[in-house]
Amino acid sequence: MNTDLCILLESYQQDIINCTRSLEKGESILYPTDTIWGLGCDATNELAVDKISLIKNRPKHKSYIVLMSDAQMLRNYLINPIQDLELFLEQQKGATTIIYNQIKGIAANALAEDGSVGIRIPKDDFCLSLIRHFKKPILSTSANLSGESNPSFYNEIAKTIVERSHYVCNWRQDDETPKQPSNIIKLNDDGTTLKIR
Repeated sequence: MNTDLCILLESYQQDIINCTRSLEKGESILYPTDTIWGLGCDATNELAVDKISLIKNRPKHKSYIVLMSDAQMLRNYLINPIQDLELFLEQQKGATTIIYNQIKGIAANALAEDGSVGIRIPKDDFCLSLIRHFKKPILSTSANLSGESNPSFYNEIAKTIVERSHYVCNWRQDDETPKQPSNIIKLNDDGTTLKIR
């Protein structure tokens, strides 16, 4: 294995370890997601979610997106999962955030006022490795101050956001591959869907 690849793998693994430590302590992380760079925390920890709202200067009543590793983890947080959940997830094209109505175990201040929340299973090795290592869902929100535009790349993130984050990932800081926000659909209780974005 060449030296450059070894350094890359070490950086990747160190970020996973450091992010997990911060998440376990209820701290925030600034990390690359399957879409754009995001601010994250333990999605089950209300105090940690409050810290994200403070970092972003964001009103506390706004909901967040939650990342999970797979259908099995998702089932643990759905009160009434649809019967063919795995098939439904496999049918989604590209990065897709799905709004579910009946949730349990997620911090109340991460949910919308009606108790729903958007959940995505990322198609990204780093995100999946991080969630599996942490063994819990991770909150995800764009790495910007409330009301400002979403940064497409790491070097577009406001200095304020970087300074307020407890841990900042090194992984993919130099990646400027264009990425799009996720599609958003709402899954109704009867199994029908509504496209939001």
